[in-house]
Amino acid sequence: MSYLKHVLQPGETVRYRGSLHWVRYLSALPWAILGAAIILVSLRTDRFGAWWIAGAILLIAALLMILRAWFERWATEVLVTDRRVIYARGFIQRHTVEINMDKIESVDVDQSIMGRAFNYGDVTIRGTGQTFEPLRQIDRPIDFRNEVTAR
Repeated sequence: MSYLKHVLQPGETVRYRGSLHWVRYLSALPWAILGAAIILVSLRTDRFGAWWIAGAILLIAALLMILRAWFERWATEVLVTDRRVIYARGFIQRHTVEINMDKIESVDVDQSIMGRAFNYGDVTIRGTGQTFEPLRQIDRPIDFRNEVTAR
């Protein structure tokens, strides 16, 4: 069961549910391409030994990177309610941050060119006396900011 289902107060309504962007999977792409290329070259040149094993290791490493990105995306929850913003990440060891809406001063969104093209970015919430850690690679960061700032 979701952490967020446990912390919602009676009468508190969910306005926005966010997640990490799928772009996190792309970090494995170069390793997968390199591993596949090494395997194809080793098969074509009849050098099936150590090069094929190196390519297979790279493919397995890419698969593990994809699984890790999926798990991080699955174990991270971002929620905006009518009263507060809640960010929770982790499965066994959980890290949560909550800030009340009336304590929020500003919401900063940083997007790279790729972030603008694929609609992801980093969001930083600044509050009175505290600042959220930057929420990295959030999906639809402008929608997230609009939900936080619209009262």
